[in-house]
Amino acid sequence: MKKPSVLIAMSGGVDSSVVAGLMKQRGYDVIGVTMQIWQESQTDPRHAGCCSLGAVEDARRVARILDIPHYVMNFRDQFRKAVIDDFIEEYGRGRTPNPCVQCNKKVKFDTLMEKLDELGCDILVTGHYARIRRNPETGFSRLLRSRGGKDQSYVLYMLGDKQLRRVMFPLGELPGKADTRRMAREMGLPVADKPDSQEICFVSEAGGYAEFIKKERPELFSPGEMVDAEGRVVGEHAGVAGFTVGQRKGIGLTARNGRPLFVLELKPSENRVVVGHDEGLMQKEVRLEQMIWHTEQVEPVRVMAKIRYNMDPAPAKLVPGDEPKLVFDQPVRAVTPGQIAVAYRGQSVLAGGVIASL
Repeated sequence: MKKPSVLIAMSGGVDSSVVAGLMKQRGYDVIGVTMQIWQESQTDPRHAGCCSLGAVEDARRVARILDIPHYVMNFRDQFRKAVIDDFIEEYGRGRTPNPCVQCNKKVKFDTLMEKLDELGCDILVTGHYARIRRNPETGFSRLLRSRGGKDQSYVLYMLGDKQLRRVMFPLGELPGKADTRRMAREMGLPVADKPDSQEICFVSEAGGYAEFIKKERPELFSPGEMVDAEGRVVGEHAGVAGFTVGQRKGIGLTARNGRPLFVLELKPSENRVVVGHDEGLMQKEVRLEQMIWHTEQVEPVRVMAKIRYNMDPAPAKLVPGDEPKLVFDQPVRAVTPGQIAVAYRGQSVLAGGVIASL
């Protein structure tokens, strides 16, 4: 029986390159596609992830070695509107967005799923570390955490049954990233030791996200008051958009009573940054919005949940309704409006949403 044809989302990194090699080894008809969504070439490998010109060239080289068709598609306009403009607007509202989640949601999966039929492919395959479980009785597909040490289900929480039926994540079964790099070397791929991208792909290595936003929207950087939790003025800031909840470095204030200060809250309507000590960052209740459910949940349910990518899931109660929320058993640190919260039941992604402003 002929295997399905697959479209590989090739970012130029080691993960998607190995996936392309694996699918060809397994006898699939493979087509590689790279989405050109950012025009700049980065010299710092931390920023040269899935968007830069250098990454596109790396994907081309891998496709030539594997002898598979490869296309580069220009999605700069979609990326600008769905990711960059949203990123800037969210910071202007005193929130801290996750551009990788927004890119997955609005650009990569939505757009590439549309391209499947155009290119005569059956399945979209990516290098994400996650798993898909299909119920043989109902045919329903559910997103699961990966089996190994690296897990990216958090940034894929929005994928439901309709999309998962036509998606594969081969790396989700691997023990870890070391195995991926080993396979890349065995395949003779030049990206085997390429560093993982660790920064926001469209933010250059000079100045960070604040300078990027300031260049794009200088009006968001109006000087204002820095206050403590009681509203007392303790200093000045150069613009609310340059801060995020939990931030310690770059505040411009010395420690009080020998203890460091952190950003506790952003109030863009008042042009104020609230600072205080670390205990002010701890809270148990997290309000959510823009919820995506993968179950018909009407009653509160016990879950394991995380409010940022690099956090270990912690026990909590997920409360549905008009104002959904997570209530953690123990306080969690730096609940940041605009970030994503994801709830798991066992290994399955149960639901996810955006953390609402205070």
